[in-house]
Amino acid sequence: MVVVHQYPRVAGVQTVDIAGVRWPLFKLEAVALAALTFLILLLVIDPQVAVLAAAAVAVLRWSVAVAARRIRLVS
Repeated sequence: MVVVHQYPRVAGVQTVDIAGVRWPLFKLEAVALAALTFLILLLVIDPQVAVLAAAAVAVLRWSVAVAARRIRLVS
């Protein structure tokens, strides 16, 4: 069962319980976006390009979420 909670230790970050492990929602979004990007590009372009592009999308999503959280904490 998947449940979204807010825990005091990670205030401001929504988490999802998967098999008893708390995952920040932005990490799951990054993985899902990377998988979707990979599958779409795999059908259209070379597999090596699809892997690199999917990794870039995941890193970009993850970095944006971390930067946005730090900006919110500072201000």
